[in-house]
Amino acid sequence: MADTVLPAALTQHKRRTVKTVRPRTWIILLGLLTAVLVAVFMTIDLRGNLGYILPRRAIKIGSMLLVAYAVGVSTVLFQTVTANRILTPSIMGFDALYMLIQTGLTFAIGGQALLSMGAPVRFVIEVMLMVAFSFLLYRWLFTGGGKSLHLMLLVGIVFGTMFRGISSLLQRLIDPSEFIILQDLFFASFNNVDGLLLAVSALAVAAASIPIWRMRRELDVLALGRDTALNLGVNHRRAVTTVLMVCAVLVAVSTALVGPITFFGLLVASLAYLLCSHFRHTFVLPIAVLLGAIALIGGQLVLEQVFSFDTALSIVIEFAGGLLFIALLLKGSVK
Repeated sequence: MADTVLPAALTQHKRRTVKTVRPRTWIILLGLLTAVLVAVFMTIDLRGNLGYILPRRAIKIGSMLLVAYAVGVSTVLFQTVTANRILTPSIMGFDALYMLIQTGLTFAIGGQALLSMGAPVRFVIEVMLMVAFSFLLYRWLFTGGGKSLHLMLLVGIVFGTMFRGISSLLQRLIDPSEFIILQDLFFASFNNVDGLLLAVSALAVAAASIPIWRMRRELDVLALGRDTALNLGVNHRRAVTTVLMVCAVLVAVSTALVGPITFFGLLVASLAYLLCSHFRHTFVLPIAVLLGAIALIGGQLVLEQVFSFDTALSIVIEFAGGLLFIALLLKGSVK
């Protein structure tokens, strides 16, 4: 009996010791790996006109870091207020809305007119529509006291199905040549990001991050549930409304900048919770962001150097994230 109790006690002691150091250690290691990948991406096969190549690579790196930050932070925050580890803004119909906006604009004004409209104008229209929709929908779903996970999933599925159905109908009515233009907008791409839009997106993301930084301690309380947060003095409705508004801005900016990546947030958030045993947002958020940066930059390096752009990075991420989503469902993560 003593032979079995002693190893069990030692194992528990080791686990406690690992839990106290693991999050900070992971942040340092992932930060170093991200810095190495950035340096490799900027310098690998560096030849030719450096005045043109380096700025283009810097914009691509900047867009990947911005998307990693926006998607990682928004997914963790969204899962905090919904108290569920499989729900993300994209799964709730956000990407379907993006496709509907692109299809509707192409149907209304034509593909060539859409492209000639200019990236800044399209960016503003897409961000405004997606922020308005997501804020109204998510605030209605998650600020009430009688929220239900089944209601969340049902509403997300219904809206996503409706948006995809309308998009499919409009796509059948448009000219085939315009449909080809439209298809390019449905896949996330970091190759044609506009430098000005990247700067505007960075400012929007930075502004949206200010309230999150101020309420960083409230987030840990929100994760304990509505009743517990109210008992501890947190204004639950105001806090959840703020978080959902920030999520709406982050995901809208990211999607409008490079396109939709449905399961990317689920992938990095799940891995972040797996690595971070404390479940404190001070550790979970940076780990999720760094994992997202590593996935995007490392994946882009593999695609460029190994597969020579034979496939889009978003397709690989969607495949891996989709498998993880199915695994979480089978594991019984829906509570």
